[in-house]
Amino acid sequence: MRQALRGLTTRGRAFVAAGGTASLCALLLGQKDLLRVGILLIALPIVAALVIGRTRLRLQVRRSLAPDQVPVGTPATVELALSNEGRMPAGLLLLEDRIPYVLGHRPRFVVDRVSPNWKRKVTYTVKSDVRGLYQVGPLMLTVADPFGLVETSRTFARSQHLLVTPRVHKLPAVRLGTDRAGSGENRPRAIAAAGEEDATVREYRDGDDLRRVHWRSTARRGSLMVRREEQPWQSRCSIFLDARTTSHHGHGPSSSLEWAVTAAASIGQDVIHRGYVTTLLGGPTTIAAITRRSSTAVHQPLTPQALLTECATVDEHRYAELAPLLTVDRQAQDPSLVVAILGICSSEDITSLNRWRTGQATGIALLIDAASWTGELDGTEKAARLRTRTDATEQELRRSGWRVARIQRGDHLPTVWSALGLRSGRIA
Repeated sequence: MRQALRGLTTRGRAFVAAGGTASLCALLLGQKDLLRVGILLIALPIVAALVIGRTRLRLQVRRSLAPDQVPVGTPATVELALSNEGRMPAGLLLLEDRIPYVLGHRPRFVVDRVSPNWKRKVTYTVKSDVRGLYQVGPLMLTVADPFGLVETSRTFARSQHLLVTPRVHKLPAVRLGTDRAGSGENRPRAIAAAGEEDATVREYRDGDDLRRVHWRSTARRGSLMVRREEQPWQSRCSIFLDARTTSHHGHGPSSSLEWAVTAAASIGQDVIHRGYVTTLLGGPTTIAAITRRSSTAVHQPLTPQALLTECATVDEHRYAELAPLLTVDRQAQDPSLVVAILGICSSEDITSLNRWRTGQATGIALLIDAASWTGELDGTEKAARLRTRTDATEQELRRSGWRVARIQRGDHLPTVWSALGLRSGRIA
């Protein structure tokens, strides 16, 4: 009863105020008829509160989401199965399912009367043009009296999640030039070209076990060298997604970050289907690994589903340098292919990239031309400054042996990927 009285609506409070005023005036003026009106106005909300307070509605809700994973711009259907398992009827019900605003307006339903053993199904659709992991629910139930004087609310705890993944482009079947899955042919050639000792050691990286230091090679080269683990039989690919706030411009689905995320998802799916053991750096797993000081999750090979989940939940972050994002990947086995999707980089960033790309790995860089996403005219000082810095990044990457594609707003990823492969017949 007390909870029901706290649920008085604006109309109910107005009735009580009007009734109290009328009753006070009736006592002062000696008007019995006006007193009856005042008592009636006060009694109506109280009676409504009693009825609502005694209502024992046992409403059960079952929610189904089909499908629970969709690409951006694709609708999904939510079905709510409602049933009253109690024996008491109820009056007006207001149902509202809580969803994020990016999925659309919150769906609201009105049920006139709920009888014992009542059942009903309601459906609505949700759609998002922005990738992410969204919570659908919980459902909020509001019970109101027919006059709208009192209402009480109840929230159901259960909810579901909808994963909105970035759009994945089908890429042309260009030859990457690093395929050795199932063949092992590149291993003997590497030994023959560099010598057995050179092929079995590499430069020391932060976090390497000091017991793996190869002192003979260290003395000969003048830098700390460690022994490689047994070479992988299957090709490995490592993808880096630069999601720093300073690297991207634009907002929403048309931002440069969304282009980069789509590229990472598409390239990742392509190389996984080719048989590469694939990892992704720069996403939420990498950020969590840096925070927790544990890189175990970063080294886990990605499945197509895990890759889509990782890309769907990428957010911009405020790391200023690439070094922390790249050194968290301390793999014992070096990748044969590295793909970096980058914004403007400093000399220190490119040094970190070159350390990450070790050995005989093929390096591919997709460089975001930030000036084309700013909306600034080419003649403005800001656009000129951005283009100058992008030019410097591109030149330094090319000098370091990276195959670079410069990305401008509106570029189609399959066309860019095809051009990378057709320049020399292969990416190498």
